[in-house]
Amino acid sequence: RVVMTDSEIEAKLAELGLVLPEPALPVAAYVPVVVAGGLAHVSGQLPFIDDVLVKGRLGEDVTTGEGYDAARACGLMILAQLKAALGSLSRVERIVKLGAFVCSTSDFTDQPKVANGASELMATVFGDAGKHARSAVGVPVLPPYYGLRLLPWVVPEIEAWKRSVLRERELGSDHEHHLHGL
Repeated sequence: RVVMTDSEIEAKLAELGLVLPEPALPVAAYVPVVVAGGLAHVSGQLPFIDDVLVKGRLGEDVTTGEGYDAARACGLMILAQLKAALGSLSRVERIVKLGAFVCSTSDFTDQPKVANGASELMATVFGDAGKHARSAVGVPVLPPYYGLRLLPWVVPEIEAWKRSVLRERELGSDHEHHLHGL
């Protein structure tokens, strides 16, 4: 696997005219990222463009192009959350799956085109490791009337950590505290 540094990733984003936002704080009783079972599970992320939350319903008052931009903004927030949780985006080995919930009317059928905003961003940033499985579904409402929410599954690089824990177990030491916070 080719390891990219944070500065290389930020340079790719800059080529697209994008910068990583500050990671959004949770608005309810959850944490932004949990690493478990070899995957980083990122809570659903919302689309902020120029610090303004994109609201509306696709097929009603948000165009497919605006939805695409909103999905890309969600993708940027996913990257910001991963960087905050993992310490560096260079620890991301693979984007496994994205789930896109698109607030849309019952006759809107371009949810996959909307979700491409995030999918194409991940492929641009991480190359082949950014190509992922995906679900894109339409829902009638998202609280409080968000236009889009994305849920990603990511494989972080934790192989060195795994080797350390396995070695300690072989030696008979019990260092479960290493599991906390990863």
